Formats: sequence, C-alpha cells, structure tokens
Amino acid sequence: QVQLVESGGGLVQAGGSLRLSCAASGRTFSNYAMGWFRQAPGKEREFVAAISWSGDITYYADSVKGRFTISRDNAKNTVYLRMNSLKPEDTAVYYCAAAPATAHDPNKYPYWGQGTQVTVSS
Repeated sequence: QVQLVESGGGLVQAGGSLRLSCAASGRTFSNYAMGWFRQAPGKEREFVAAISWSGDITYYADSVKGRFTISRDNAKNTVYLRMNSLKPEDTAVYYCAAAPATAHDPNKYPYWGQGTQVTVSS
C-alpha cells in the first residue's frame, strides 16, 4: 500500500501563491503516476494536474493551466503543486493521489492523501 501525507495548505489572498507537498511512503514512489485533485463544498471532485512516473509528462486542467505547476522529486518521494495567481474559485480541499498510469479520472487512482484545505480570500 502507498500512504500519502499532504501539507502546505492554508489561507492566502487572491493573487498569492502556495506550494502543496505530498510525501509518499510504502511502495516504490517512482513506480506511480501522481495527480492532484480538488473538491469545493457541494461540488464534484475535479482533476487539477497529473505527472507521469518519470516526471517528463504533465497534464493540467484548463482552469489552472499557466498558473499551477506539478513536479516530483523521486529521491525525496514527494510530489508538489505550485499554485500561483490564486483566485477565490481555487478554494477547495486539495488531494494528492497515486495511480499505476497517468490519468485524469479520479477513479483510476487507488491511493489518496487526506486532503489539505486551500482558501483564497478576495
């Protein structure tokens, strides 16, 4: 099993930045593609970004493209989400997840972190 522990969430003003981190343990981290998802109150969980096991392929939701950057450091067993130019509509619980292959569908990810709250004030 893979355990994922997130950190870095918090309260920021619109236009600010945060970097989320997700530390993995258990199975070999580099064998898994990683994704970030978010869920706002009353809304469906949505795809944010994903990165391949090697880190050389990334995907982003249109809503965050150009503002968010996903990266990974396999030596540290950690995946990151750098969020710039944050907007109030980015407010959500953010989850990291691990999957056998890179995907947009949350149903393809068997392992999930506990989530971390990101709140962007106007």
